[in-house]
Amino acid sequence: MSERAKGYTYLELLATAGILLILASAIMPLARVTRTRQKEIELRRALRTLRTAIDDFKKDVDAGRIGGTYVRLGAEGYPEELELLVEGVNPVGKTTKKKFLRRIPIDPMTGKAEWGMRCYQDKPDSTSWCRENVYDVYSLATAKALDGSKYQDW
Repeated sequence: MSERAKGYTYLELLATAGILLILASAIMPLARVTRTRQKEIELRRALRTLRTAIDDFKKDVDAGRIGGTYVRLGAEGYPEELELLVEGVNPVGKTTKKKFLRRIPIDPMTGKAEWGMRCYQDKPDSTSWCRENVYDVYSLATAKALDGSKYQDW
């Protein structure tokens, strides 16, 4: 009686590889959707951070805590550009600068710290910036979100 060789047969290896391929093909789309969902969460967070900083600047202007060279006529009390929120301003009667952002957040959809901006005078769906002030920001990504909306509309 001959001793049978130990190990896997070609058929067993082929079946195992087939099962792994089926499982991988089911997991890959799920991983892609999960990554996109994570980027969308990061985008919402970045937009919230920027909009909160813009609103805080406006509140300080309205309360009279910021004035002088930082508030231009026709700017409606909004910052002239996003960089001003990072550079900071000297509040009235204070010598230290108040900064509203540590840095301009990166848009996770484009991978850049570049944002579309709207002025107070612009229409809500405008894609051009009048360069008078920064009233709102939006993503420059042209893709659609998982829910079917455009990232630019968030």
